[in-house]
Amino acid sequence: MKKPEVVMIGLGYIGLPTAALIAQNNVNVYGVDINENVVETINRGEIHIVEPDLDNAVAQAVAGGYLKAATSAVEANNYLIVVPTPFKGKNEPDISFVEAATRGIIPLLKEGDLYIIESTSPVGTTEKMRDLIYGQRPELRDKLYIAYCPERVLPGNVMYELVHNDRVIGGIDKASTEKAIAFYGQYVKGDLHKTNARTAEMCKLVENSSRDVQIAFANELSLICDKADINVWELINLANKHPRVNILQPGCGVGGHCIAVDPYFIVSEYPMETKIIGTAREVNNYKSFWCAEKIQTAKLKFELDNGRKPKVALMGLAFKPNIDDLRESPAKYIVNKVLQNDNNGEYFIVEPNIEEHSVFKLTDYQVAAEDADIIVFLVNHDEFKNINNLEGKIVLDFCNSRG
Repeated sequence: MKKPEVVMIGLGYIGLPTAALIAQNNVNVYGVDINENVVETINRGEIHIVEPDLDNAVAQAVAGGYLKAATSAVEANNYLIVVPTPFKGKNEPDISFVEAATRGIIPLLKEGDLYIIESTSPVGTTEKMRDLIYGQRPELRDKLYIAYCPERVLPGNVMYELVHNDRVIGGIDKASTEKAIAFYGQYVKGDLHKTNARTAEMCKLVENSSRDVQIAFANELSLICDKADINVWELINLANKHPRVNILQPGCGVGGHCIAVDPYFIVSEYPMETKIIGTAREVNNYKSFWCAEKIQTAKLKFELDNGRKPKVALMGLAFKPNIDDLRESPAKYIVNKVLQNDNNGEYFIVEPNIEEHSVFKLTDYQVAAEDADIIVFLVNHDEFKNINNLEGKIVLDFCNSRG
């Protein structure tokens, strides 16, 4: 590969699709990831995650010589930071990966380069990284373009949404914003909205916190309806007939590295002001615990009625339907909770979107449904809609898979 135009640091669920998208435009992209297996997989023209159309995009980009992966960065003109921002301590955001990625490219930076953070970050992170860069490279002060541009894509439709969704782009100054707008304008067909870095950082957090609050309302309704002996799915469908009501669907909690995480980035910084946001997190976390308790109750009742332990099928581990992503998955939490409460029970763990798991022994969904006494639907995967013969079985449906 000739000198790359773009260095993409982080080749996960967002970084790799973004790298492939840029490379499809005949731009040399140098992807960086600390996982050597990920690097080797990509350099073979293969992918390590499940995402529609990504396999072809990566294969073509690698074959054409426009995408290469490595474990350390090289010099380029544009640097994108797309690494995880996990928790530390009591639900406090950890920006150490962003900082480590930034430190790795500081020696490579030169006048006129563009540095962009896409990782979900607490307000003020872009400015902290600016100060870090200029602290080590004072000769570059006010000679770099530094901006923040959060992703806002839906797993399972990433390749389309990277191109067609609007983007919010905020620089540390107007020149940085304009430079970043020009960069994304080469690849994004959606509208590009200008702002400053702090507003762009907060915008990402607010978008996902809004979703979390709305889901919490639906999950709270499901708890109420269970006690009131009301079908929550029918209730919500009827309530949504009102022209100004749009209640979301309840589930077994909230997962993923966005909606289940981002609200804490606001709560940790503004604990006194985030009463609704913080409570929504509590409701959605409690819903997962509640589901585990409902499974335990069903198991005990079966044992009392039948004089033996039931065989239980736990259907789904991913955090949402039809993907392989298990990050912060409420379904995975529920499975762990159930197994911890009953080490001697017989369970079938099902996740059709992954071939194997480091902890759970996986079972084919049809085998599990056939052999189980109790079937628990945790994730509304398409495959589960093909399960029809449920006669004589106890069904706990937390995701309306039978709706």
